[in-house]
Amino acid sequence: QAQLAESGGGSVQAGGSLRLSCAASEYTYKDNCVAWFRQAPGKEREAVAGLPTGGGTTFYASSVRGRFTISQDNTNNALYLQMNSLKPEDTGMYYCAAAFRGSWYRRRNCPEAEYEYNYWGQGTQVTVSS
Repeated sequence: QAQLAESGGGSVQAGGSLRLSCAASEYTYKDNCVAWFRQAPGKEREAVAGLPTGGGTTFYASSVRGRFTISQDNTNNALYLQMNSLKPEDTGMYYCAAAFRGSWYRRRNCPEAEYEYNYWGQGTQVTVSS
């Protein structure tokens, strides 16, 4: 049964931190790409960070590199996003997504395009005030 469930969102002041969690089923987690996307009001959804759960290259959006850290827990099929030094422009709905094996698998390099992802969680809201 496919399942992705995010938690950990909230409201913080600029400079603060939040840690997002994504609980996945084995079906949506094992040997797949799992990633965090976000969507700000009036903007398109964008990839934030992602990794192949079976090993490979982690990607980060340039806007979050050095401030956000993605991590995984293969025992519990869980994905995390530690967000530090938050800025008002980080405000948005954050989604966990999973991409099954595709053209990315040979290089173990997760895609950043939204259409490559097969399953999505409901999202968790992050609001950063100045």
